[in-house]
Amino acid sequence: MRKSEVHASESVACLNNALNHLKDIWEEIGIPEDQRLQRVEAVHMHVKNLLDMMISEEEGLRTRLLASIETCRKDLDMLCKELHLKPFQEEGGYTMLQLEKDMRTCLKAMIQEKTQRMKDLRELREQDKDLCDILCTSLYAIEMNSVPSSEELDGYRGHLGTLRAERDRRHAEFVGIKRQIIFCMEELEQEPDTSFERDVVCEDEDAFCLSTDNIAALQLLLSQLEGRKAENEALCASYRARIRELWERLQIPAEERDGLSEHMTACRKKNREALVTEVQRLEELKIQNLQNFVQSIREEIDQYWNICFYSQDQRQAFTPYYSEDFTEELLGLHEAEMEHLKKYHEDHKELFTGVHQWQQNWTLFLELEKKATDPSRFNNRGGNLLKEEKQRADLQRSLPKLEKSLKAQIDQWEQAQGQSFLVNGQKFLEFVQEQWELYHTEKEREKQERQLKKSKQIEEDMLYGTTMRTPTKRRLAGTPTPGKTRKMNTTSIMSTPNTTLRSTFQSPVLRPPLSASRVGLGLRTPGRGRTPLGLEKNKENISHLGGSLRTVTTSPQKNYSINSVASTYSEFARDCINLESTIISVNSPVPQSQTERKDH
Repeated sequence: MRKSEVHASESVACLNNALNHLKDIWEEIGIPEDQRLQRVEAVHMHVKNLLDMMISEEEGLRTRLLASIETCRKDLDMLCKELHLKPFQEEGGYTMLQLEKDMRTCLKAMIQEKTQRMKDLRELREQDKDLCDILCTSLYAIEMNSVPSSEELDGYRGHLGTLRAERDRRHAEFVGIKRQIIFCMEELEQEPDTSFERDVVCEDEDAFCLSTDNIAALQLLLSQLEGRKAENEALCASYRARIRELWERLQIPAEERDGLSEHMTACRKKNREALVTEVQRLEELKIQNLQNFVQSIREEIDQYWNICFYSQDQRQAFTPYYSEDFTEELLGLHEAEMEHLKKYHEDHKELFTGVHQWQQNWTLFLELEKKATDPSRFNNRGGNLLKEEKQRADLQRSLPKLEKSLKAQIDQWEQAQGQSFLVNGQKFLEFVQEQWELYHTEKEREKQERQLKKSKQIEEDMLYGTTMRTPTKRRLAGTPTPGKTRKMNTTSIMSTPNTTLRSTFQSPVLRPPLSASRVGLGLRTPGRGRTPLGLEKNKENISHLGGSLRTVTTSPQKNYSINSVASTYSEFARDCINLESTIISVNSPVPQSQTERKDH
C-alpha cells in the first residue's frame, strides 16, 4: 500500500475518532440529539470546506504548472530558432513539476546565451567601426537585430583579426614610407607643399587614414621623390666623374682637389652648385690646354684599344687620332670616341675579361711547358717541380673549359650583334685554334729533334764506343769510393743486367803517366754521348774501371784499341771480351809504371 493511502486511512480514522470523542463530550454534557446532529453537520461542513479549499488550491497549482510548461515550451522553441539550436526535447517519465522545473532551467540558460551573444555582437560592431574608420573600409555584413549564431560570431571575430593585421601592416608600411619621404625631402632640401604631404610629414601617425588610396598615394610620392633624388645623385655623380677626369687630364695639384672634398660625397643643393662651378672652371682650363688635353685622351684611348683588342686597321680607322691640328672639334671627336670605347668595353666586359684570362693562362701554360723540357729543373729545391707539374695539369684541364665557355658567349654575342667578335682583327676562336696548332707543331718538331739526336748518338756509340763519365751525383749503395780503395791488388767483379766486368784495382801511386793514358785505349768521349742502360746504372764502377784500363793498355805487350776495331756492336762486344781476358792475364806493371812516370 502506498503512503498516500495510509495517510488517507489515518485521516479517516482520525476523523472518526474525533467524531466519537465529540459524541462522548456531547453525551456527557447532555446536548440533545437534534443539536448533536447540527453540530455533526457543522463539523462535516468545516471538513468539507477545508478539503474543497485544499483541492481548489492544488488544482490551481496544477493549472499554473501546465500554463508554465506551455509558456516555457513556446519560449524554448523561439529561442532555439533564434540561437540556431536544435528544438528542446521533453524526456518521458517526468512528473509535471519536474518537467516544468527542467524547462524553466533550460529557458533561463538560453536567455543568458542570447543576452551574451547580443552583447558580443555589439562589442564586435564597435571594434569594426573603429577599424573601418582607420582603414576606410565598409562594416562587416551581419544582421544586428537578430541573435547571431556561434559560427557567425567566430566569423566576425576572424574578420576583425584580419582587419587588425591589415591595419598593423599598413601602419608599419606608412611609418617606413614616411621616414623615407622625410629623408628624401631633407636630401632634396624640399618642404611639404600639398595638404597630403603636410598630413604625412607633420600630422600624428595614428590620425592618418590608412586606406589603400592613401597608401598608393604615399608610394607614388615616395617614388617621385626617389626619382628626383636618383636624378640628383646621377647628376652629381656625372659632375664628379667629369671633375676627376678633368683633374687627371689637366694634372690639377692635390691641394686644389682637397678644397672640393666636402662636395665629392654629398648630393644636396649646395654640393651640386659647387660641383657645377668646378666643372665650369675646369672646362675653361681645358679650352686653354687643348693640346695637352687631347694627348691625355689619346693615352686613354690607346689603353682602351689594348684592353678591347683592337686591330691595327680598327685603330687607323679613327683618323682624328693622328691629327696634329688641336681644336675644340678635334677634342670633341676624341671625347666621343672615348665614350664609345667605354660603352663598348662595358657592354662586352665579360667577354674581354674571359679573353684576357685565356691569354694569361695560355702564356703561363707555354712557360710551364718550356720549363718541363729544361733539364736543370731537376736541381730545384722546395718542391717547385711538383708545384709546376700540378699547375700545368690544372691548366691543361681548365683551358678547354674556358674556351668552351668563351665560345658559347661569343656565339650568343655574334647572334645578337650580327657581326663577328674580333680580337686584334681576327676571330678569337680561329686565333685559339691557330695557337693550339702551333703548339702541337712545335711539340712534334721537338719530338723529331729528340729522335734524330738519339739516333745519331746511338750511331756514335756503336761506332766509337760508349762514353765513360765521372759521376757527379750520389753513388749507388755498395759502390766503393776511389779515395777509400785499399792500396792493394784486388779483383772486383761488377755485374750489370747485360754483362759482368772484371777489373784490377791498383794503388794510385803506381798509375801510369798522362801520356800513357793518351796513347792507351784511346777511349773517345763524345760531347753529348749516352751510355747503355747497364753501364748507366753502374757508371760509378765504370769510372774506376776506366783508370785500370788505362793502366793495362800501357803494357808494350798488349795494346788494344777499341776505336780501331769497333765498327759494329757485335765486334765491340767481342773486343770487350778479349780486353777482359787480357786484363786478367797481365801481371801487375808496378815497376814499369814508376819508370814511365819518372821519364814523363
